[in-house]
Amino acid sequence: MEWFLKPETLPEKIGVMVLAILLFAAVMGLVLAVVDRPRLPRWVPAVGYLGPAVLLITFGLLWPGLNTIKNSFFDRLSQNFVGIANYQTIFTDMGFLIVLRNTLLWVLLVPTVATALGLVYAVLVDRTRVEKFAKTLIFLPMAISMVGASIIWKFMYDMKPGKTQIGLLNQIVVWLGGEPQPWLLNPPLNTFMMIVVMVWIQAGFAMTVLSAAIKAIPDEIIEAAKVDGVTGIKLFFYVTIPSVRPAIIVVLTTIAMGTLKSFDIVYTMTGGNFESSIVAQEFYVQSFVQGRPDIGAALAVLLFIMITPIIVYNVRQMRISEGER
Repeated sequence: MEWFLKPETLPEKIGVMVLAILLFAAVMGLVLAVVDRPRLPRWVPAVGYLGPAVLLITFGLLWPGLNTIKNSFFDRLSQNFVGIANYQTIFTDMGFLIVLRNTLLWVLLVPTVATALGLVYAVLVDRTRVEKFAKTLIFLPMAISMVGASIIWKFMYDMKPGKTQIGLLNQIVVWLGGEPQPWLLNPPLNTFMMIVVMVWIQAGFAMTVLSAAIKAIPDEIIEAAKVDGVTGIKLFFYVTIPSVRPAIIVVLTTIAMGTLKSFDIVYTMTGGNFESSIVAQEFYVQSFVQGRPDIGAALAVLLFIMITPIIVYNVRQMRISEGER
């Protein structure tokens, strides 16, 4: 039994994987066999289908979430109740205030810039000969993992002594007669440099969703606007944007939620050093590096509070859009 609980060798790990797959198949087969039997009470199929999902949500989401909220009001050993002391630390310590400032910059800039770029790009390449190729180019970063994209841009920002640079950005600076800069070491510049990476990744997502919304605009509306003399920039602001407003809201809120949870870029490029950390990064550092799970829990709760209004706004706007239809 010990090899099953703590597999070490490759055969043991493969054996555990096979047993887990067989156990999953057996459980699902039992559930399907029970719910498909005739002459059962109506509640039995409901429990059979919803029960596993409810259990997973309860023990995988609700219970850890409630436990995190509880730990945020206790000390690091989760023994003594300290009230809002952990939250007071976050909002009074200069280091945490810098983390909150950086997070605010991420949430404001990444969704706005990425959505704007995606919208403009989608309009420019719409119905052109190179539309598919152009869309592929900007969507390509979405196929790269966050860590992979961070490593690529870290090399681009790299600085070496002398005039020959490995980093593309610093080499361009040298060609222009300037001095190479340690882009990722100087706050708050390093925060903006990492925001560029997130925008580069998310612009493809924004372009894809907004391009589909633009193509869904009825041709009659476009033709009627042109008959009235609305063309060019006016057509973009008075017809295109109002028509794709629901899609813009979805893109903004989706990217904002992803930005708040962004951890990979900061961890890979700076490790949260040089005043570049954000809430998601600091939650990891406090919980698993500094040995302060109480502060980490408070940061996790704060992150949840920051995401909640975005979700609520998204749901309300979607309901309004459905009502307008």
